[in-house]
Amino acid sequence: MKAAVIEAHGGVENIVYREFPDPEVRPGDVLVRVKACGLNHFDIFVRRGIPGLPVKLPFISGGDIAGTVAAVGAGVEGFEIGDAVLVDPMTDEGMVGEEVQGGMAELVRVQHQFVISLDRRLSFERAACVPANFGTANRMLHANGGLQKDDLLLVLGASGGVGTATVQLARAHGARVIACAGSDEKCARLQQLGADYTINYSREDFSRQAWAISGKKGVDVCVNFTGGETWVPSLRALKRYGKLLTCGATAGFDPREDIRYIWQRELRIIGSNGYLKEDVEQGMRGVAEGRLALPEIRTFPMSKLAEAESLMEARDFFGKIVLIPD
Repeated sequence: MKAAVIEAHGGVENIVYREFPDPEVRPGDVLVRVKACGLNHFDIFVRRGIPGLPVKLPFISGGDIAGTVAAVGAGVEGFEIGDAVLVDPMTDEGMVGEEVQGGMAELVRVQHQFVISLDRRLSFERAACVPANFGTANRMLHANGGLQKDDLLLVLGASGGVGTATVQLARAHGARVIACAGSDEKCARLQQLGADYTINYSREDFSRQAWAISGKKGVDVCVNFTGGETWVPSLRALKRYGKLLTCGATAGFDPREDIRYIWQRELRIIGSNGYLKEDVEQGMRGVAEGRLALPEIRTFPMSKLAEAESLMEARDFFGKIVLIPD
């Protein structure tokens, strides 16, 4: 098969589109012929190299996979060759594309219990926008974050895949949303997705603006998966007993801290890592039924993965980037 292979940790020049051995189908496996694979920031982290999480090279990233069944292993029932499917990448063996070989390839092997029959109202490209984004946001907001109706929610990095899913799910739950992005154009698109308020953080202090929007009471919940210099301003924006929810650190995992806000306001900082198959299925149904909207999708041929990752690193896009096998 052809695959976009990470040959060494570092820059995008280490991604080579080449022949790679087909996955071995074992008992209990489903072999998926990839039709679309969504790009996420964790794909960039895998390529750069994640401290404390060694990846055996050469490696194929990519976890947001939609495609068709190419083969089934012994003992697998409920799937036939040609069936349209979506993958839940959080498998018993580890995360697909982060710990086990992923979907930036023509074929990928997945344990059958993590394969979902695709709602045929969705194209493969649209389906590949669902798993990591809506799965992560659903678990973070509800299972871990306990979001309440009428909560005022501040979302950092709202213009990306997880951010737009967070805005959608929070609004569907009845929360009020302040969405932050780096340009007026992105802010306008977030308003179209349902954000009640937007803040252009490239020219405004998002913490100060959120405090003003809240009537100088502070927001109930802040979603921050950027980290870096946004961490302490996020704490400042929270009300007493407020919650900061995090599922990543795209701008840096070792930020400056100010624990005065944590003890003085009795804040709660809640981490969220991964999601369940049910979270992915709920997201798929919500998008298929039109209750949840997808943002703009930009597609690249899989041989252009390096170009797509460069675009994501530059933050010069809105919504979701999806790779299509050449």
